[in-house]
Amino acid sequence: QVQLVESGGGSVQAGGSLRLSCAVSGDAFSTYCAAGWFRQAPGKEREGVAVIDSDGSTRYADSVKGRFTISQDNAKNTLYLQMNSLKPEDTAMYYCAAGSSLCLTMIARRYRYWGQGTQVTVSS
Repeated sequence: QVQLVESGGGSVQAGGSLRLSCAVSGDAFSTYCAAGWFRQAPGKEREGVAVIDSDGSTRYADSVKGRFTISQDNAKNTLYLQMNSLKPEDTAMYYCAAGSSLCLTMIARRYRYWGQGTQVTVSS
């Protein structure tokens, strides 16, 4: 059984940084092609932030390019999201997702496994 547990969320001022971590139990990394981070703000749909393939290829939403970096430590079965130069519009619940057989996809329904989410709040 695959379980995903996020950590690292919190409250920061605009311009600050946070690093999210997602510990993955089970074999989601080796079995599927992609894993990634999504976010959902109140009243908005869940959107893809950054995804990474099993070969290390990455894809980012235009809104976070140059500010966020996704990485994966296969030895630790952990997914990371380094977030720099945070903006108030980055405020959302951030979710870790894994288990997509479609590589580099930002379509949420393609991901089989989800974490419980971690809140990120950026104040101006």
